[in-house]
Amino acid sequence: PSTPTLLSSLLLYLISEGHCELKFIISLLNSIFYHWNISTNCSCSEIKMSPVNTPTETELRIRKILKTLNQLIPPRPFTHEDTTTSATHSTVTLLNPRNTYCRGDQLDILLEARDHLGHRKEYGGDFLRARMSSPALKAGASGKVTDFNNGTYLVSFTLFWEGQVSLSLLLIHPSEGVSALWRARNQGYDKIIFKGKFVNGTSQVFTECGLTLNSSSELCTYLYGIDQEAFYCKKPQHMPCEALTYMSSRNREISYLSVKEKSLFHKSKVGVEMMKDLKNIDVSHCNKSEKNTEKCQIGMKIPVPGGYTLQGRWITTFCNQIQLDTNNINGCLKGKIIYLLGDSTICQWIYYLPKVVKTLKFFDLHETGSFPKRLLLDAGRHIQIQWKKHGFPIITHNLYSVTDEAYIPREIDLISGDKNTAIVITFGHHFRPFPIDLFIRRAISIRKAIERLFLRNPDTKVIIKTENIREMHVETEWFGDFHGYIHYLILNDIFKDLNVGVIDAWDMTIAYGTNNLHPPDHVIRTQINMFLSYIC
Repeated sequence: PSTPTLLSSLLLYLISEGHCELKFIISLLNSIFYHWNISTNCSCSEIKMSPVNTPTETELRIRKILKTLNQLIPPRPFTHEDTTTSATHSTVTLLNPRNTYCRGDQLDILLEARDHLGHRKEYGGDFLRARMSSPALKAGASGKVTDFNNGTYLVSFTLFWEGQVSLSLLLIHPSEGVSALWRARNQGYDKIIFKGKFVNGTSQVFTECGLTLNSSSELCTYLYGIDQEAFYCKKPQHMPCEALTYMSSRNREISYLSVKEKSLFHKSKVGVEMMKDLKNIDVSHCNKSEKNTEKCQIGMKIPVPGGYTLQGRWITTFCNQIQLDTNNINGCLKGKIIYLLGDSTICQWIYYLPKVVKTLKFFDLHETGSFPKRLLLDAGRHIQIQWKKHGFPIITHNLYSVTDEAYIPREIDLISGDKNTAIVITFGHHFRPFPIDLFIRRAISIRKAIERLFLRNPDTKVIIKTENIREMHVETEWFGDFHGYIHYLILNDIFKDLNVGVIDAWDMTIAYGTNNLHPPDHVIRTQINMFLSYIC
């Protein structure tokens, strides 16, 4: 019988036997689809990520986003480093300077980019980071940079607090470096080498795996979700494809940057201050009245900046964030099921929460490998919080189990959802070394899964946590923050009209000045407090 006939018969049987629970049927069908989607028949020399048939809605959306990004980051070839943007020679001018600045005022600065010869730049595209801070007050906020695409930029700061404020504008990369990173990123999937461990009884075999494989060997093809995202491994002899159990990775010694382009990413040339000569600003209270804002709710549009830190505490600017003590948190979480889906930056939450809610205890799931699934339980209050790592790609030298990977769209499809269910999603850091269409495709697939969830139960609360900034001096071509910023723009576009909450970790970590892949506990606490404001 055909596949549709089998499915129809199965559904009729389940209903006749009383198995009407939606979650049960969805779970069973997803399991069936997953096993059907493992194929060993392909021996193509090169596997492409995109189908060759008529473009689907997803393909058309990807192309549209790529077109926009390519216009945003046009090619900027250069003949010599002297013609690239220079932090030293560029000029900053304080617009409409005043003797007195009041809390709540906007301060604007005009930046004129110049090259190392002092010539005015005629195009934009520099990757800049603006921040204001008062270290004595443990205060910080990001600034907003407007690129006029002609070599001039408007840098705007909102003066959120009183006291002496210092301003910073970092030239992370000149536009020529940005252009080189963009070209290099989209040139190939082979920057990372994956090794799959196949286990069959006492036999173990390692083979090469990847998002594409240039091989004439027989391949195991693993297809995920409705959009059939693919991952491949060379099939080991005398073992089935289903025997794939563990995975690890390492960086390949390869670069798509020229020697001249690499010179732009020397440690001394990344994150150079452009406002060295600008004096501190004194901000007074001036008896300005503060605007009342409504309680933070899912679906609100977040401005940039969306908040600031003062005395180490995050204060939102667009909504009234509830201040929760331990008792309030216990009451809020009572009866809740919370799914944390993503990378290690959301896994930090599950290790921080028991420090605040002492009754939450880890339940041993007997998982193996690195980054196993984690489960917190409070049986008395009926609280369940679990973390699962997102599906491929996961970049780590350590062996991790692929059997507990959470391909996020499929995980969402397995959740029935209700008013006491919350899902937090974050992904991006592990996608940075790969062509951008992979990230766009995953984001679109996740959005579609959320839309299906809202059809089942629109009361389910979904929160997207953006990437945070990380160390300034990492392997820039693979993991630099420029790639994370592009992800940030893409997520804002794809999820902008969906009824989800957003935790803007990018904005938060700039404000805190934490250039760390895994931010410290006080930043994690801020993120969790924002999450609780959405669901409590």
